[in-house]
Amino acid sequence: MREETLMKAGGLSRNEAKTYLALVKLGSSKAGRVSKEAAIDRTSTYNSLKGLMEKGLASYVTIGKVKWFQAAHPRNIREYLEGKLDEVAEILPSLEKEYAAAKLQNNVRLYKGNRGVKTVLKMVPDTRKESRVFGSENQLDERMPEFAAKFKAQMARRGIRVRSIVRRGRMVEREALRDVRFIPLESESPVVTNVFGNKIAIIVWTETPEAILIDNADAAEAYRGYFDFMWERAEKR
Repeated sequence: MREETLMKAGGLSRNEAKTYLALVKLGSSKAGRVSKEAAIDRTSTYNSLKGLMEKGLASYVTIGKVKWFQAAHPRNIREYLEGKLDEVAEILPSLEKEYAAAKLQNNVRLYKGNRGVKTVLKMVPDTRKESRVFGSENQLDERMPEFAAKFKAQMARRGIRVRSIVRRGRMVEREALRDVRFIPLESESPVVTNVFGNKIAIIVWTETPEAILIDNADAAEAYRGYFDFMWERAEKR
C-alpha cells in the first residue's frame, strides 16, 4: 500500500518506491543489502538510488571505499510531493517510526544537487538555534533566489539569529537578525559552512552543488568554538 501511494502521489517509479522503503527499514546500508531488501537487481537499485538522491530523498557517505546509503527523513516527502499530502499523510507515521528505529547515532551524509542543498538547509530553522556561517559568497541568493527568500523569511518568523564571517570587501545585505564580521581573505571559496544545533552543514557550490551534513553534538560544539574564536578576531562592519 505504501509503495503504491509513493508511486501514485509522488511520481516515484516502482523501483524508487521499493528502494526508499528498503532504506527506511534498513537505516544506513550498502547497495547490495538495499538491493536484496527491495527485491530488485543491483543495476536497478543504483539507478533508483540516483533518482532518490536527485529528489532529495536519499543521501550517502563513503566509508573507506564503500558507499553507505540512507533515506532522507520521511517529512521531506512533504516538500517533494508539494500539494499531494492527503494521499501520503496516512503512511507517514509508520515511515517515521521505522526511520527513527533505524537511524544512526552519529550521521555523516552527502546530499547532491539543488534539492539536496534545500533538504539540508530546511533543517536550520527547525533547530530554533542560532546559526553560525563561515565563508558565504551569496551563492544561495544567486543560485536559488526563490528558495533563499523563503528560507530567510522562515528564519525571521522564528526569530533565529545568524552570525556570519565573510571575506573582507564583500557587499553584505543588512538584515535585522543577522550580524556580520569580516576577515582578510584574498580569494573566493565555493565552500560555505553552517553550524546549527547539533549539526554542521558544509555546502560546496560547484556546478552541481553538494551538501555534507554532520549530525554530531561534539563536532558541532567544536565548530562553534572555532567560529567564536574567529568571531572575536574578525572586523566589524
